[in-house]
Amino acid sequence: MTFWTYRRRDNLVGYLFVAPALLGSLAFVLIPLGMVGWYSLNEWNVLGGTFEFIGIENYQQLLGDEKLRDSLVATAWFAAGLVVLNLSLALLLAVLLNQKLRGTTLFRTLFFSPVLVSLVAWTLVWQLMLQPEGSVNGLLGFFGIDGPNWLRGDTTAMVSVIVVQVIKNVGLNMVLFLAALQGVPAPLYEAAKIDGAGAWTRFRRITIPLISPTILLTSIITIVGSLQVFAQIAVLTQGGPGTSTTVLIYYLYQQAFQFHHFGYGATISVLLFVIVAALTLLQWQMRRKWVLHES
Repeated sequence: MTFWTYRRRDNLVGYLFVAPALLGSLAFVLIPLGMVGWYSLNEWNVLGGTFEFIGIENYQQLLGDEKLRDSLVATAWFAAGLVVLNLSLALLLAVLLNQKLRGTTLFRTLFFSPVLVSLVAWTLVWQLMLQPEGSVNGLLGFFGIDGPNWLRGDTTAMVSVIVVQVIKNVGLNMVLFLAALQGVPAPLYEAAKIDGAGAWTRFRRITIPLISPTILLTSIITIVGSLQVFAQIAVLTQGGPGTSTTVLIYYLYQQAFQFHHFGYGATISVLLFVIVAALTLLQWQMRRKWVLHES
């Protein structure tokens, strides 16, 4: 009996095609995750050259870390503000730019162009604009308004970081919503008009249900992204003033790379992974209640 049958050769070709992706996932996802879990069980002092197994002491330290609680609160505020503002603005822009009017292509390009700009360059420009003598306060002063020191107030610093991030990435969600809106069948709107449905009723009863899969996708992407924001915090506020903008991933960076507590930093990484996985799983399970054709 021939060993290299057609079926085995066909299976081998399939395995060879998926091997690069599997090896990449193993090398850059699974193995690093395992190493982070191992590091979280150790106290690793790079400067001192020590690596000591301490079991779950790092996890016990999490429970009594007040600064960690502050970073979780800051992360929650940032994520809530970013997700609500980003998704709402993106959907509003998509609805407006879905109209058959002159100039919509230009505005689509303008709103999407910040997505293509380097994140660090974008943040540096906004850092200059948000200074006390920057262009933002200059514009407010033109209308007789005395602008605050945006990056040095507890509330204004958080609001500034959220707005900078929203303007940077709202174009991506806008494009996704726009593609979903253009896939809604026009006869449904025409039939609803004949039945006397107003604009808000058509939007609520037709548009929202039919684009709900895209809403789910954008919400997952935006929530996960809001929990991983780092460059904006590092450039604009460095976690300040105080700890008002010290989100979880920036606190992780401080512990691991500023204070050289790599073991504790790895523990915070595990916590971040659990939070992201839990929120994603929660959204995926809740989709059955509001996403069309998922019940």
